[in-house]
Amino acid sequence: MSSAVLSAIASPRRREILRLVWDRELPAGEIHGAMPDVTFGAVSLQLRTLARAALVDVRVSGRQRFYRARRSALGPAAKMLERLWDDALWRLKLQAELEATRRGPRPRRRRQEKRKP
Repeated sequence: MSSAVLSAIASPRRREILRLVWDRELPAGEIHGAMPDVTFGAVSLQLRTLARAALVDVRVSGRQRFYRARRSALGPAAKMLERLWDDALWRLKLQAELEATRRGPRPRRRRQEKRKP
């Protein structure tokens, strides 16, 4: 496996994008919609990295770009990723990693009003 592939799948965001396009083709806007805590530009940069590593196929239709994972390009790592995605503990780890790499202001928590008895 090339260093570009290993580098590409090292990022939790890029692994999440691969998971989203693993079984279906999605436009960049829908991928961004599934990751509301980052900007469209950040998602676009991640998609570009995946495309340069030849881990996703890109289809252009008008002004939209559609992405789909190239499972064969991952070789033995494809099975490992599928096992990770099926694991509930991995999903929790991903959430923690995504939160840790999040940029920008944190959403404010809503204050709970005290209820009158």
